[in-house]
Amino acid sequence: MGALRLIIHYMQQATMKKRIMFIFATGTLIPFLCAALLSYRTMSSILTSNLDSSVRSNLKQVELSLERTISNLNHVSQQLAFQGSIGKKVDSLLSSDQPYEKAVLTEEINTELNLISFTNPTIGLMMYYSGSKGEYLFNSTIVKEDYEVDGLPLLAEYFRISYFGPHISNERYNDEYVISALRKVELPGAADEMYVYVESGFKMTPSIFENNLEDSSFYLILDNDKRIAYSDVPDTFATDGHFDDGPDSGGSGLQSGYYWFESTSNQGWSVVSLIPQKEYNNAKNRWVVQMVYLFLLFLGSSLLISWFLWKMVYVPLQQFNLQIKSITQRNTALADAPRLRVPEFDFLLKQLQNMKEQINGLIEEVGLKEKRRADLEVEKLLYQINPHFLMNTLDTVHWLAVMNGQKDIDKLVVSLNKLLYYNLGKRGPVSTIREEIDSIRQYLTLQQVRYDFAFDVRIQVNDDVLDLVIPRFILQPILENSLYHGLDDEGYIEVDVVKADGQVIISVHDNGTGISEEEIGRLLQETQVEQQKAGMGIGMSYVKRMIENQYGPSASLEIDSVLGKGTTVYLKLPSMEVLPNDKRLDRG
Repeated sequence: MGALRLIIHYMQQATMKKRIMFIFATGTLIPFLCAALLSYRTMSSILTSNLDSSVRSNLKQVELSLERTISNLNHVSQQLAFQGSIGKKVDSLLSSDQPYEKAVLTEEINTELNLISFTNPTIGLMMYYSGSKGEYLFNSTIVKEDYEVDGLPLLAEYFRISYFGPHISNERYNDEYVISALRKVELPGAADEMYVYVESGFKMTPSIFENNLEDSSFYLILDNDKRIAYSDVPDTFATDGHFDDGPDSGGSGLQSGYYWFESTSNQGWSVVSLIPQKEYNNAKNRWVVQMVYLFLLFLGSSLLISWFLWKMVYVPLQQFNLQIKSITQRNTALADAPRLRVPEFDFLLKQLQNMKEQINGLIEEVGLKEKRRADLEVEKLLYQINPHFLMNTLDTVHWLAVMNGQKDIDKLVVSLNKLLYYNLGKRGPVSTIREEIDSIRQYLTLQQVRYDFAFDVRIQVNDDVLDLVIPRFILQPILENSLYHGLDDEGYIEVDVVKADGQVIISVHDNGTGISEEEIGRLLQETQVEQQKAGMGIGMSYVKRMIENQYGPSASLEIDSVLGKGTTVYLKLPSMEVLPNDKRLDRG
């Protein structure tokens, strides 16, 4: 978690160049590292398995070679024992007193020894050896003057046969390592204990230890008690020392810087193959070095590509920055966007250029509107005199009508004065349903005096909606619509205001001639110029725009009409105590 926080902090503080390089390098190297780790584990497992198999196979060959050598030594020593033909002749020779007979037996023994040597090329020195006198006779080859039999390294011992070695041959002209066998023979004619001594042939033992591991392995030969009888590395594993292979090693392990593999023969002795740890891991190390070089190559390539990517992004960003600065400098002429030769950035720069042109156009338009608004403010101040003058004049007419007893004129003037006062916004930009209903009563009074036919007006308003706030002047255009579309002497207008499901539902129904679908669409979309013929000059489209501006999609205006039967207008408004945008209601 700490490393993750450091990375997040670094990314928050780093520039775009560093972020691009970090992200690109991470995105490139992490999959590479994962693949390298997986391949290393797989490669290591395969190499270890192959190497172990090769070592154990080679070790098994060494073991079989040694077993064959020991078997040959056993076979030859058995021929030289008393039970063999040569052993009987040696016994006869030792017990005879006749010179001639001894000469004949000696010749026969030498002949048979030569025959055995010829038929057993893997056998070297053969001789009979006297244990008490330390003398030998009937040797097949010349024996060294300082020969040694009793002090040889014991390899194994069973069935009155002792196996030694590997050790330096006792043959005079042979300094190679050999395997030897010493077998006691019972010769009745011999006064001393006699033994048969047999060695393996010249260079026999070195050929056994030839390996297929590039001469990087060494060998130990252990006797039945795990004593080191032979060692290729005496400095580390000394001869006559004890080799600790452990009870649960499984025939392999790591000791003193060597990987070792052990194979035990049926006679109890063992052959141990030693491979230096460095050589054992040599193939893995070569792979690791190759991966390091490949990693550096990937790292350099990813950083180079990320640098090119940064340049590809940084130059367009500089152009965007220059273009945006030119927008803020109003007096600077618009320059054409340069081509970056990257389709996406060229498209964005073109769009930015179009936006700059539109912004400049809007700035000029806003400037013109501001100038017009200032002119309108002055004009508005001038025209504010007229409503006051008109209303004061109507008050004067009202008192003259009262003084002269003109009740109809008095009623008409009072209604007109109230209606003008309400419609001109003297009570503020918002109104209540109570005030709006009172306003349309005044309006209908004026219309009943104006028109030469009588019509009935029925208004029903629930008491719980009278004080709810609504935009000012939205019912009169609806009543105007009913009066101008076919109302006659038997006509009537019904106004119902109810509250249902959190809405105020205002319905205005008349029994006039009805309106076609085309006419309904025209009423909702007609312009201000087309509406000048209707009363205050404000039509149904004003009502629609007013409620859309004030309530948005939560309010609606619907017209349902049947030709020849009448029209019903439904106005559905949210039930609110305060309008969300009452500043837009002031029409000045």
